[in-house]
Amino acid sequence: MNSFYSEEELKHLGLISYGKNVLISRKVSIYSSDKISIGDNVRIDDFCILSGVITIGSHIHISAYCALYGLFGIILDDYSGLSPRTTIFSAMDDFSGDFLIGPIHDNLKTNVTGGIVHISKYVQVGAGSVVFPNLHIEEGAVVGALSVVNKSIDKWTINAGIPCKFIKFRSNNLLKFVENNNKK
Repeated sequence: MNSFYSEEELKHLGLISYGKNVLISRKVSIYSSDKISIGDNVRIDDFCILSGVITIGSHIHISAYCALYGLFGIILDDYSGLSPRTTIFSAMDDFSGDFLIGPIHDNLKTNVTGGIVHISKYVQVGAGSVVFPNLHIEEGAVVGALSVVNKSIDKWTINAGIPCKFIKFRSNNLLKFVENNNKK
């Protein structure tokens, strides 16, 4: 038995849509599959959680143990990737002490806020990183391992830390590489 769903099994997951060459581990937990779309050449490894409104582009690898909580929406553009144990939150509880915390409570007793998390083309998020709601990681940016992303990140930069901070600019030569290889 293959550790990834077969083409026939993918049809029964209830996804909005999925493209060609999609590999989803049988050990992935998918909630609200009717709000998830996946492009071409995507691989999602063991023990990932996908929940909520999620749009996954093409040529994307989501490594083992990643969690995508998309109550307000998560967008992963083409050629982006998530290293192991990355967690993305598009919603966050209010930890002030004025409200209850968690999905087990009535909405009137919680104060959940958030917004879309948009991860643009050619972005890579390092292992063990946490991405907060309502932000944009712009094209070509990378996030170092074990970082906490609590604000938007500029394009073609290298960033890391708790909280995540700009380290230096990143080369964009891979744009030419992709363009040349797509002509073949």
